[in-house]
Amino acid sequence: MTDLNELLDTDPVVVTAGADLLADAVAQQGAAVQRTDWRPPVPGTEDALARIAAAGRITAANRTALDRLLAVRPFLVDIGVAQDTIPGMTERTFLHAGPPLEWADASGPMRGALIGAMMYEGLAATAGEAEAIVARGEIELSPCHHHHAVGPMAGVTSPSMPVAILHDDSGDGISYSTLNEGLGKVLRYGAFAPEVIDRLRWMEAVLGPVLGAVLRSRGPIDLQSLIAQALQMGDDGHNRNRAVTSLFLREIGSALIDGADAPVAQRRAVFDFINGNDHFMLNLVMAAGKLGSDAASGIEASSLVTVMARNGTDFGIRLSGTGDRWFIAPAPSVEGLYLGSYTEADASPDIGDSTITETVGLGGFAMGAAPAIVGFVGGTAAGAVRRTLAMYEITLGEHPSYQVPMLEFRGTPVGIDATRVVRTEVRPQINTGIAGKVPGTGMVGAGLVEAPMECFVQAVNALAATLP
Repeated sequence: MTDLNELLDTDPVVVTAGADLLADAVAQQGAAVQRTDWRPPVPGTEDALARIAAAGRITAANRTALDRLLAVRPFLVDIGVAQDTIPGMTERTFLHAGPPLEWADASGPMRGALIGAMMYEGLAATAGEAEAIVARGEIELSPCHHHHAVGPMAGVTSPSMPVAILHDDSGDGISYSTLNEGLGKVLRYGAFAPEVIDRLRWMEAVLGPVLGAVLRSRGPIDLQSLIAQALQMGDDGHNRNRAVTSLFLREIGSALIDGADAPVAQRRAVFDFINGNDHFMLNLVMAAGKLGSDAASGIEASSLVTVMARNGTDFGIRLSGTGDRWFIAPAPSVEGLYLGSYTEADASPDIGDSTITETVGLGGFAMGAAPAIVGFVGGTAAGAVRRTLAMYEITLGEHPSYQVPMLEFRGTPVGIDATRVVRTEVRPQINTGIAGKVPGTGMVGAGLVEAPMECFVQAVNALAATLP
């Protein structure tokens, strides 16, 4: 026990919370001050937070959800065709990013991607024909997340597209994603020019089958191991995937040379395509994240965020404790760097399922590991580190495999807690691409955005309503 005389001989320290007015006044008088960053919760959540706390179940529930997320070991096992592989797909099903969406409400890039996908499938010869087909309700629109799948930007997955198949090596989870087209004028950014359609058909005829043959020859690939290595090589897992793409190409190299039963010219074309596409691994990293978020779903009383996704119109989240219910707010604008002569006036609101990376401790939550990313999305290297540090305030743990060298190999912040978001008013940080708002434009830039608080307010209130 500390001696009273010891205490009397120690200079007093004044601890302050909230506004700096008192702390400044005390400091001006020469006393030591310890400031704590405290803010009241977002208005409209006070009763819900009190009810959640009184129930006394959230800590154990969140521990279970986080443990399940972290236990997942994602392996890439095969390449299939969407219609034959993804549950619920038919010859008229078109998956899209974000929460549920009607054609009438679709953003420019979403419309462009759906138009291009229908042209690729041979359902329409022109953009006008495609628009008429969708307007008449002749195809089914369904969120990727409703099918254990994810899609970057517009996220459109059509029946004939090749898709990656991932399994959880520690459980029975499965997830799917399309293969990455590259940057610029590509379908996922809403472009549908002839070269976009030609590339998609090459991916269907050559890239998918060759990669499938490679995987069947050499066996499954441990994606978590590659992602973990890449974070220590300057990637963030969302908008910088150069290292993990290089690691993947090295992983399949021998099988691509010797094990794939395909003409040499096709194998060379696959090598050149992946080698020239620094974002090739983005879709696979997303599907790996989807395995983790699905594993964490359905834990009663848990406030862990299992999904953050956008469709260019709405931004939606889901919680573990509220199951499949979406909590939706308008998709925000992105603050970023623009290509060529494009400006903010050309940009669509935030779009894509790629925020699954932030949901599992990557992307904006791992920017401290990727200082060079600021050359793509904007900001500063020091700011990238600050963004990662801020995310520890709203997360339930640190990822044991994904580590940030700049922070003495501390695990990335993982497991967004909706109650902490509304208590602190710290919003999840996201880095993202920017699509042109006019259908057919393609990519116009990349940047930074924060998840809208309104989603978390709705989610916390809904979670509280589930508790006795």
